[in-house]
Amino acid sequence: MSKSKIQIKSIGIYKIQIPLEEPFVISLGAQVNAESLIVVIRTNSDLTGYGECSPYMSINGESLDTCFVVGQYLAKILKEKNALDIKECTRAMNKTIYGNHSIKSAFDIALYDIAAQHAGKPLYKFLGGTNNKILVTDYTVSIGEAGKMAADAAKYKLRGFPVIKVKLGEGTYKDAERIHLIREAIGYDIPIRIDANQGWDVKTAINTLIELERYNIQYCEEPIPRWDFMRLKKVRKKSPIPIMADESCCDHHDAKRLIDLKACDMLNIKLGKSGGIYDALKIISLAENAKLAHGQKGMNMQMGGFMESRLGMTAFAHLALCSDNIMYFDFDTPLMFTEDPVSGGMTYHENGVVKVPETPGLGAWIEEEYLDTCEKVLL
Repeated sequence: MSKSKIQIKSIGIYKIQIPLEEPFVISLGAQVNAESLIVVIRTNSDLTGYGECSPYMSINGESLDTCFVVGQYLAKILKEKNALDIKECTRAMNKTIYGNHSIKSAFDIALYDIAAQHAGKPLYKFLGGTNNKILVTDYTVSIGEAGKMAADAAKYKLRGFPVIKVKLGEGTYKDAERIHLIREAIGYDIPIRIDANQGWDVKTAINTLIELERYNIQYCEEPIPRWDFMRLKKVRKKSPIPIMADESCCDHHDAKRLIDLKACDMLNIKLGKSGGIYDALKIISLAENAKLAHGQKGMNMQMGGFMESRLGMTAFAHLALCSDNIMYFDFDTPLMFTEDPVSGGMTYHENGVVKVPETPGLGAWIEEEYLDTCEKVLL
């Protein structure tokens, strides 16, 4: 990536667990804590890079503990390498261990942080992006009792969020009741996005999506199990609601397969699925160049995340500025934390608006005093 050389001298790996204000519940299970692993790459110059991943066992097959162990393998092979040669660092990580995209993404973000700092550019500019659009996050309603979900949606609307995302995936009757009550609570003047997190089978997905058409749903994420992607096209064809692939779209290979199959209308990019920015850029290129019907230029995308803090979310927001086809933003989870350990980073504003820092690099970090209190390993 660069003829310059900045040598990686040491790497710190830190576990962070922050209680959530209330449990975050999807069809795959509940979380009561935000669990993240922070990677700090220190170089032989004055540049230090910060990265983060938030493993989700039921989605990317990784946990905080597995990331902590695998991260040590990756740190050992990256030491002494050129931090600016991200292609070689990515190759080395992939050669060391298959998969493990979540922990690899934390290293990837830290490397890009260093590279952008070295170039003297904010990360989005280093990636070729422009700050030419307003990033507006939705806010997510956890799956649960229908009345509580409706009350939560009304609360989030009152807080000024212009889009409500609703977790579903428990069957046509239950899910239709939830959306009906939510619409009664918030009206029809703001969009609703739904996410089944693979909770329906094909028949249930089709029936539920047809039933929900009347509620003006913007799109539906991952309606059926990820392994059943060959039948996602059938769901898309019969659904009156656009389909967005999430768990079935991890890396660029998945994205190409889904595009070739015409299995979905949109893609949801998460660095914890792709392995980081390096391969996420390949997904973006594939989506931008997808040949779709109706004269649409490329495939639209959402930039989302798991339960990362503002550190990881800042990387996602920078990347979201790198393509006009990234039109949807899911950056709400740091707002659910009981504390915020991040310095700098993206900022939240009225009506769900998110702004990225204009300083060189990622522009987000965690102070040493906080990291010293965490379980850690220094290599």
